[in-house]
Amino acid sequence: MGAWQPLPDDLPPEVRHFVEQLRQLKDRTGLSLVALGARTAYSKSSWQRYLNATQPPPRQAVAALCRVAGIENEEAERFGVRWELAVRAWPKAVPVAGQPEGAAPAEGGGTGPAGERYPGEEYEDDPTLPWWDAPPKETGPSSRRLLMVAVVLVVALVLTAVIGALALG
Repeated sequence: MGAWQPLPDDLPPEVRHFVEQLRQLKDRTGLSLVALGARTAYSKSSWQRYLNATQPPPRQAVAALCRVAGIENEEAERFGVRWELAVRAWPKAVPVAGQPEGAAPAEGGGTGPAGERYPGEEYEDDPTLPWWDAPPKETGPSSRRLLMVAVVLVVALVLTAVIGALALG
């Protein structure tokens, strides 16, 4: 752990401080990026981008890292505040040559090469939640029908077993 590549020299101080704190927190877990990805809803490559300051992490990724590291309450709140300050100061990318100002490329949803964002775009927090934090899904009519079929089949199986046992006895 701790063999991090140097952060870019032109990073704003808020971003640098936040990423350094994230790196320390990740190192504190003792997990590899693969293991961290397995314990959170974010891949190894996403964590590489977040921890090398090439892309701001979603708030939920920071919360997931805090959870994995055993950080709670006030310290976790401090990470939330650092995240807000860093995201506001995160450098915006310059549009690709030949691309109209403010236009989004064909793929990548408003990002240029290497995940760069175009001027004027605000960072949107990623609403991704790990499956264990997602609210339970509403059961629709098809789920109820499937449940009813399962109950009828179980009742039929029990009746068949009872009738079979009586016939042999």
